[in-house]
Amino acid sequence: MEYKAIRVIISGGGTGGHIFPAVSIANKLKQLNPATEILFVGAEGKMEMEKVPAAGYQIVGLPMVGMQRKISFRNLMNNLTVPFRVLDSVRRARKIVREFKPDVAIGVGGFASAPLLWAATGMKIPAVIQEQNGFAGLTNKMLGGRVQSICVAYEGMEKFFPKEKIVLTGNPIREDVSKPATEALKKEALAFYGLDGAKKHLFVVGGSLGSGTLNNAMKHWIQDGCPGGEDVEVIWQCGKYYKKGVDEFMAAHKDLKGIAAYDFIGRMDLAYAAADAVISRSGASTVSELCAMGKATIFVPSPNVAEDHQTHNAMALVRREAAMLVRDADAVDELLSTAVGLLHNDARRQTLEKNALAMALTHAAQDICDEVYKLV
Repeated sequence: MEYKAIRVIISGGGTGGHIFPAVSIANKLKQLNPATEILFVGAEGKMEMEKVPAAGYQIVGLPMVGMQRKISFRNLMNNLTVPFRVLDSVRRARKIVREFKPDVAIGVGGFASAPLLWAATGMKIPAVIQEQNGFAGLTNKMLGGRVQSICVAYEGMEKFFPKEKIVLTGNPIREDVSKPATEALKKEALAFYGLDGAKKHLFVVGGSLGSGTLNNAMKHWIQDGCPGGEDVEVIWQCGKYYKKGVDEFMAAHKDLKGIAAYDFIGRMDLAYAAADAVISRSGASTVSELCAMGKATIFVPSPNVAEDHQTHNAMALVRREAAMLVRDADAVDELLSTAVGLLHNDARRQTLEKNALAMALTHAAQDICDEVYKLV
């Protein structure tokens, strides 16, 4: 396929689960042809307005907001403004499309994706949407009938989209977590985190903001004396918001060895490489990374996400015996005992690793870009 220079608008955001795949697609497009011009369109005040420029791309903001589901006076006032902001966003989106003159538009979900793709498709610009989750988001479901191609990460998505438009591509992930760790990388990881190679290693990761549930499960296990953990060392990513409280908790258990808490993990490749098992939320990008790395994982889906999509993401693996699941409500009592059991069951871990790796789709960014070029 010839990858000529094209003009591309990428819209969406709101969370890292939308933004980072979008940036991965943009990076691949620029790699295929450095002369390609890319404009991002996001929602004013959302994290894409910071993260996208940091990745080196121009972004324009729309005044788009979403409906708030919790009942409060503030949310009621917000919801009353939504129809007016939607109309204003569509008007501005049309202006952006007219001025930028894209060859193609890409939507990744999130607030800004709807008005931009609605405007672009109405102006006969070919469009692609990328759905990261196993349960399609409202924006993408609404746009499915208007776009030409729908790139998905899970099988069975025809219940949300026209079957003839669906292409199974997977989610774009970072290059450094796109394949299983080599022995050399694992050795580097153990040295980096100061771990004992003769012990088992658990990585507890609550996402960039941390997870109160996972942190409480860790505290409960530690207060019980870490049953079953005599030969276990833990890398514990607790999140910036929770770090002060975790540090105070750990100071009260200073005789405890082999558990290190971090607010943020800069080298996820090394944390994954060191881990014999992982405890994690089941956001779309994280699930894709864990499959690509071939890790034995216990997912604890967050109950605080739209349409419970993290449970759908996790169950796609659980049904294939490629992961385990502990419900958020059960995590404090059951999670660490389940993890310790997994660490000491080599056969079970190997089964999960093999099946997770078999589900990995590691060329997602390239495959999505190929769909883009087919439309152009």
